[in-house]
Amino acid sequence: MPRVIPELDLDDRDLDWRFVRASGPGGQNVNKVSTAVELRIDLGRLRLAPEFVDRLRTIAGKRVSGAGLLLIDASRHRTQEMNRKDALDKLAQLLRMALHRPKARKATKPTKGSKRRRLASKAARSSVKATRGGPIDFD
Repeated sequence: MPRVIPELDLDDRDLDWRFVRASGPGGQNVNKVSTAVELRIDLGRLRLAPEFVDRLRTIAGKRVSGAGLLLIDASRHRTQEMNRKDALDKLAQLLRMALHRPKARKATKPTKGSKRRRLASKAARSSVKATRGGPIDFD
């Protein structure tokens, strides 16, 4: 099994390859040859840190089924081998993105100056709107 990315070592048994017929234009070849690739990975079987798998689920989005299967489709190329390589590239990109732990956001407070400016702009806007009324009838 070629290493998808150097930091992780996936086993061949973790990857389930399926070859299906590609959709779209392509003439008779599309109807005869199964060149499109579906790569299925059961995230529950991976021997990886739970926080990494959670980030991977978040990044993959709709590509992860409710049962925890990650599905990667590749059908851009005319050959199985090129589509297989494309699927591995897509998987590597997802895994690289999941490796980076996002920085924790620090809660900040608005400064006194920004509060003052915000209230001043609200007061100015309020006075503009207050002068829009028509003449008052005192009859």
